[in-house]
Amino acid sequence: MMRYDEGELTDNRPCAGIRADLKMCLLESDCCKIQRKLPKDCLKEKNCPPECLALQNTFFECKRSLVSNKLI
Repeated sequence: MMRYDEGELTDNRPCAGIRADLKMCLLESDCCKIQRKLPKDCLKEKNCPPECLALQNTFFECKRSLVSNKLI
């Protein structure tokens, strides 16, 4: 859950750090800055830097590990 706390937006959800890194990577990419596309669209089109795609994969693996742990 995200909340505004003492001047900072805090995200206490699992994988929040990776999510934030992915978001910033996408927002700083040419796809979002120059082409004015949404980060979601840049990911769908694979029109982003390789480091953003690597972060997307890391985020996916993080979320998948949470689901796998709940099934055990």
